[in-house]
Amino acid sequence: MKITMAPVYLACIVLLSACATTRITSSWSEPDKKVSIQNLHKVLIVALFKTDVNRRKAEEQMAGYLEGKGVVSYNYLSQNFNTSNADAIRDKIKEDGFDGAVTMRLIDVDKEQVYNPGFITGYPSYYHNFGGYFYRNWQVYQTPGYYSTSKSFIIETNVFSIKEDKIIWTGLTETTNPDGVQKMTEEVTQIVFKKMLKEGFITR
Repeated sequence: MKITMAPVYLACIVLLSACATTRITSSWSEPDKKVSIQNLHKVLIVALFKTDVNRRKAEEQMAGYLEGKGVVSYNYLSQNFNTSNADAIRDKIKEDGFDGAVTMRLIDVDKEQVYNPGFITGYPSYYHNFGGYFYRNWQVYQTPGYYSTSKSFIIETNVFSIKEDKIIWTGLTETTNPDGVQKMTEEVTQIVFKKMLKEGFITR
């Protein structure tokens, strides 16, 4: 008996294409700039997302890569902090001994309609006599195609030197069809950190 595997392969392709994928689309760092985690003292982590839950999750994930030296903004900025004055923010952060700050911000969401083709499968008809066997035929069943919406989330990650008061690294990531905000930020923080290590911008 011959079994066609084409439908199985097609199903796998569609399932894989529906999975979330995150990639770095662009990055920049100040030339010859390197940051050693061992030499850091305090780094402020700020995630600019709409909901408090998403903000906290993203900040905790990023802080986890800084070996205990990351300070999440939801603890620090809530302590009678004047967030309405740029100079006051800068002076306060310097006073409190921060070396740097890392920010994450959702800057765009792209939507695109994608056509998903249907499956065509063949099933042999078997008979218990010679005539049926000799003239066996294939019944073809087809599942009609359909349209789905693909979403891509663009997140900007920046690294600032507090002592020098300037940006020293920035990168954009694109996540397609994320399985929730938490999963997306996990992927983004992981990929961004690996990118920084690969570039030699961050050393352990």
